[in-house]
Amino acid sequence: MNNEVVAIGDIHGCVDSLKALWDKLEPWKDRPHIFVGDYIDRGPDSKGVIDFLLEVKDERKTIFLRGNHEVMLIDSLESGNKTLWLRNGGKTTLESYGDPESISELPEDHLEFYRSTKLYHETDDYFFVHAGIPPHLTIEQSKVDEIAQDYFFWGREHLNAFETPWEKTVVFGHTPRSHPIRKTKMIGIDTGCVYDSFGFGKLTAVVLPETEFIQQSSLDI
Repeated sequence: MNNEVVAIGDIHGCVDSLKALWDKLEPWKDRPHIFVGDYIDRGPDSKGVIDFLLEVKDERKTIFLRGNHEVMLIDSLESGNKTLWLRNGGKTTLESYGDPESISELPEDHLEFYRSTKLYHETDDYFFVHAGIPPHLTIEQSKVDEIAQDYFFWGREHLNAFETPWEKTVVFGHTPRSHPIRKTKMIGIDTGCVYDSFGFGKLTAVVLPETEFIQQSSLDI
């Protein structure tokens, strides 16, 4: 598997920032682009983000991972209970779709996009996932552990780990920081595009294996 890839952090409805970053990534258009999830919620135009990704997904090789916000949307769709999702930014997503009464009224190609997102992706030297993996398990153990797979969407404990048994460098989003996280076997690329405080407000991509960070200041907040 080829390690020459581009990974893109949490977008959260920031479609103008995404479009600008996409253009900045043109020099690496021949590399797979791996999105680590959280396309929706909180930001102004979640529908626009998905429209754009569906429009350009065949221009470059694209791989879409599932974030915890897509998990909440899918859970709401399947259970009919939107409470948790609405509390965590789902309201802005529904507003971007014109406030439908039911999530099932969203465009079918959008629902298929959410359902088809992947749990993780890996190359020879990198493991891509939304939130991270448990710091006490190997990657191979995590891939077959149901509790660990929940951690893929929600976990943060690895950020404080002194060391991990991971076989590869794990690339993740989920936890916003003012600067990308660079630690042993860890690269974090959520720089809080949807937030305008604490030094956030940037959409970040990382070009691998060079570990070159490409950023776009938010155009949406």
